[in-house]
Amino acid sequence: MGVPAANAALLLLTDSRLPAGGHGHSGGAEAAVSSGVVRDLTTLAAFLRGRLAASGRVAACLAAAACALGTAGPAAAGRPDEDHPAGWAGLDAEADARTASPAQREASRVQGRLLLRTARRIWPSPVLDELARAVPSGAHHPVALGAAAGAAGCAPGEAALAAAYAALTGPATAAVRLLGLDPVAVHRLLADLAPDLERIASAAAAPPDLAAASTWAGLPAHAAPALDLLAERHLRAELRLFVS
Repeated sequence: MGVPAANAALLLLTDSRLPAGGHGHSGGAEAAVSSGVVRDLTTLAAFLRGRLAASGRVAACLAAAACALGTAGPAAAGRPDEDHPAGWAGLDAEADARTASPAQREASRVQGRLLLRTARRIWPSPVLDELARAVPSGAHHPVALGAAAGAAGCAPGEAALAAAYAALTGPATAAVRLLGLDPVAVHRLLADLAPDLERIASAAAAPPDLAAASTWAGLPAHAAPALDLLAERHLRAELRLFVS
C-alpha cells in the first residue's frame, strides 16, 4: 500500500532539515535557559507543556485557518469578496493581534518569509504567490505554514498538527544544544506530549468554516506573558546562539 501524498508532504513540512531557517530559532528556550527557567529535563517538560497549551494552540488554529483559506479558492484567499472581505491580510492581522511581544512578532515574520520562499519552490502554487503579494512584509509563520500545507495537499487538521509540532520541537532541540541534555530523553518528553499534540490539532480543525473571515475573531488567543518577556530579554542579550 502506498503512502498518501498529503501525509508525505506533512513529513517534509515538519522535517528539521527543511531549508526554511527554523534551526536558527529556539522558541524562547535560549532565554529560558539563560534565566534559569529551564535547567533540566523536568523544567524543560514544564516549559514545553506550557508553550504547547498557549502559543502552540494559537499557532495550530491559525495554521488550520490558513490551510482552509488557501484551499477555498483564489477569490477567498487573495481577492476579497463579499464572503471573504479580509483575505490573507486579514488572517495575518489576526496572527499579529495574538502576538503581544514585538520580538516574537518579528521572529514569526522572519520564519514565515523564509518558509514561504522555500514552499513556493517546492510546491509552486498561485495561492502561495498571492499570500506573498498580500503580505509583502512577510506573513506570520503559522499563516505561511498553513498556506504551504494546503498547497502541498494537506488538510487543515494536518496543518494544525504541523504547527503544534513545530512549537515543541524547536525549543526541545535548542535545549539539547544549550544544556547538553540526553537527546533520547528529550525525545521521550516529546513522545509523552504526543496525545496533547493530537488533541490540540484536532480541536484546531473543528470550528466550522475556518476559511470564513467572520470566524477568525473567535480563534483562540491564549497568552503566555512569560514567553513574551523572555523574547524581549533575548532580543537585548549581548551573546545569542539563536535568532529568537
